[in-house]
Amino acid sequence: MIKRVKMNELDPDVRNKNFDEVALGFDLNQVKLEASRCLDCKNPRCVTACPVNIDIPRFIKLIIEEKYRDAYCLIYQDNILPAICGRVCPQEKQCEGECVLGIKFEPVAIGALERFLGDYSLKNDIFKVENIVENNVKVAIVGSGPAGLACAATIRRMGYETHIFEALHEFGGVLKYGIPEFRLPKSIVDEEIYRLERLGVILHKNVIIGKTLTIEQLFNDYHFKSIFIGSGAGLPSSLGISGENLNGVYFANEFLTRVNLMRAHDFPHNATPIKLGDKVAVVGGGNVAMDAARTAKRLGAKEVMIIYRRDMEALPARLEEIHHAIDEGIEFLLLKNPVEIIGDNYEIKQVKVEIMELGEQDSSGRRRPMPTNTYEIIDIDNLIIAIGQSPNPIIKNATPALEVDRWGRIVVNDFMTSIKGVFAGGDIVTGAATVILAMGAGKEAAVKIDEYLKTL
Repeated sequence: MIKRVKMNELDPDVRNKNFDEVALGFDLNQVKLEASRCLDCKNPRCVTACPVNIDIPRFIKLIIEEKYRDAYCLIYQDNILPAICGRVCPQEKQCEGECVLGIKFEPVAIGALERFLGDYSLKNDIFKVENIVENNVKVAIVGSGPAGLACAATIRRMGYETHIFEALHEFGGVLKYGIPEFRLPKSIVDEEIYRLERLGVILHKNVIIGKTLTIEQLFNDYHFKSIFIGSGAGLPSSLGISGENLNGVYFANEFLTRVNLMRAHDFPHNATPIKLGDKVAVVGGGNVAMDAARTAKRLGAKEVMIIYRRDMEALPARLEEIHHAIDEGIEFLLLKNPVEIIGDNYEIKQVKVEIMELGEQDSSGRRRPMPTNTYEIIDIDNLIIAIGQSPNPIIKNATPALEVDRWGRIVVNDFMTSIKGVFAGGDIVTGAATVILAMGAGKEAAVKIDEYLKTL
């Protein structure tokens, strides 16, 4: 059996000082060799494990036949963002995790093959022309993140006049503000979104639904027949300990937005300075924590550490991101839980952590971190909090009839909210999840919107 082809990467000691993309992608020889490893199963479990149900064996077969244009067009039917998903999706937990080859060997690198086709289509300006039959019915999409983009593409293909409303000054949602350039170049996001414009989707930026316009206005003043809310979960969670208001403490959302969207790493050419010292600690163990830590390293911090209350095996981040962080010199302080942030003259100086030990398994299947009443003081210049996000309450506050749960997530029944004609999906319904899961929700919601509108 041919060994899994390893993607080329920038040297860790080079890349941890710049924002160039780490993973370099497959060349033609590598992509054909990796594609040849596919067993072309009769019952491909990889397809059912994909949230958007891409016909994976078929596109891999087309790669083997060197029909790259056809392979891309096949993927694009189900996934409008292949160059993005091939980079950031947790394939090891989805399609690759179910690959039959992975039972005895390493699974096929499905994500890398998808990325190759996405990049190939962008480099060669391959665009599938859609035969759209207009029905002159207007649908509004709130948010231009993965859920909103997927819903927009799907509903637009059905003939609806589709408008996306984005609160920020650039389109892409979390793809723009949340994921660093070294994992997902912003030029890729722009090019993928431009394809939606070519499809006929109309995009509006700097429009905050709930402030600039309300849900009621979209219906009554702008004559939209249905609305999809896919505005994500961008409100950071707090540690709930003293000292979080000290200078030098950041929430990961704020920190990453300043760097990714407002390009603080390019100050003074971009007027968004960000103050960072030599010793930076990041609290959390997910992908956002890894992104924040690796970004801090690139901004010049001499020592960057991740503080996490469980052990290495329990880290929720992708294995690839953990390995990249280790390679780049990020230190992991495990079984430690922050209990106090200590400062002087309003500036952060230290963080006090409690040493934890692992107890019995909890509902997540991981061993529960238990307090030991033993503490340690760590000297730091900055603390970045990356322990989760929840939906921003702006839409709910402006829409009293919109039902949400105790975490602020919109309550839906088959994607329909408590307001007739208003649908929702993605992180604003489930809480923070993955790009591809949000896209799957957007696609499914579009089908439900179409069914609803046909009853009017």
